[in-house]
Amino acid sequence: MSSGEALLREDADAPWYAGLTRRHWRILWGSYLGWVFDGYEAVALIYALRPALRTILTPEQAQAPAFYVGLAIGITLLGWGLGGLIGGIAADYIGRKRMMMISILGYALFTGLTAFAESFTQLALLRFITGLAIGSEWSTGIALVAETWPNRARPKGCGFLQSGFGGGAVLAAIVWAVLAATNPMGDQSWRIMFALGALPAFVCLYLRRALDESEQWMQALKAQRWSATAEDAGRGPRGDERPFTLAEIFREPESRRRVLLATAMSFATTVGWWAVSSWLPAYTEGLARAAGEPANVWGPRMGIIYNMGAITAYVVSGFVADALGRRAFLILTHVGCIATSLACYLWTGGLGAYMGLAFLNGFFTLGFAFSWMAIYLVELFTPAVRTTAASFVFNGARLIAWIFPIIAGEIVTSFGGVAAAALTMSSVYVIGLIVPWFMPETTGRPLPE
Repeated sequence: MSSGEALLREDADAPWYAGLTRRHWRILWGSYLGWVFDGYEAVALIYALRPALRTILTPEQAQAPAFYVGLAIGITLLGWGLGGLIGGIAADYIGRKRMMMISILGYALFTGLTAFAESFTQLALLRFITGLAIGSEWSTGIALVAETWPNRARPKGCGFLQSGFGGGAVLAAIVWAVLAATNPMGDQSWRIMFALGALPAFVCLYLRRALDESEQWMQALKAQRWSATAEDAGRGPRGDERPFTLAEIFREPESRRRVLLATAMSFATTVGWWAVSSWLPAYTEGLARAAGEPANVWGPRMGIIYNMGAITAYVVSGFVADALGRRAFLILTHVGCIATSLACYLWTGGLGAYMGLAFLNGFFTLGFAFSWMAIYLVELFTPAVRTTAASFVFNGARLIAWIFPIIAGEIVTSFGGVAAAALTMSSVYVIGLIVPWFMPETTGRPLPE
């Protein structure tokens, strides 16, 4: 055995965390903090929106509360989609660290201002601007961790980072449970939920000192490597004039194919979560009322358990994806989404056992279903377009899915109730059983440069 082969064997036998330094963990922690508050924001909106609208809608608007709930969520999603796309493109030009700080600071400012909304117009406008700010945090954080962590540890690091969303969601559920139990400001207590969202502004002080810019991204720009994928390298333009990244990911044939297929799976993930699992709190409260139990206790309790399932999935996702391979991981994820969604909305037993189903549904529909994007997308594209491509896939689906919360009331009415509507909408996960067969297997490969 040659010395080179021996080194490769030794590297293969080393534990996944071998080679990680304090710098690697610092980058993960800084990115994680930003994603925690994204999760807080998403779930805080779901819990606080109905109480907020009860206090700020006019008497005429209050005649159609479900419409305004859906409109507010849809407007937020639209802002997330547009902001994520714009921010992802910007991160490929100005850098991952700088764009992340801009995103977190903007999100903190406008979430805090939401606490002072006095009308639906003000609330909707602030939600849209918050969405614009928050949208790009995911793609910048994922790219930064992926481009700085060693290849062997990268999928695990990206999974750990994704768990920040679940941590933020659990934090929001706990805050809302405390507010529901104590009701410190009466019917205005929802404002505290958004006021706490201003705290991430302090995270920027940490990020400024703790994070280093991605060397892989800087080297790609210095070498003027503009191609979107390794397969298309050499076909793209070279030289001083850089092509527009959003145009480049669609100009190259292999990149275009990957973007469109991945966006189809992202659509299944996003629509599946917003049109299926986001109804679980209301459905749980209905089960509690039917059982003679306090709905305001069981709803938040389910939210905490659901998000604990998601966090568990985030943490183990990198290990499972490496053990099974990317394609098998994707298929397992979508089978689990379908099975647990059916189980939740066909359940007729007790609330205690239902909490176990909620854990499993969170494990798949929020945990694995979003982890695949954190782990897999960075492996498909080069540093010059990585955040552009990832943000298009992640946020492009939101630009389609934002309409679903607005028409949710009509969907529920048309299908005869929340359960029937959720069961029907869960069929979107079938996309994830088909698309993986047409995507490349990237398990064990280094990031394309």
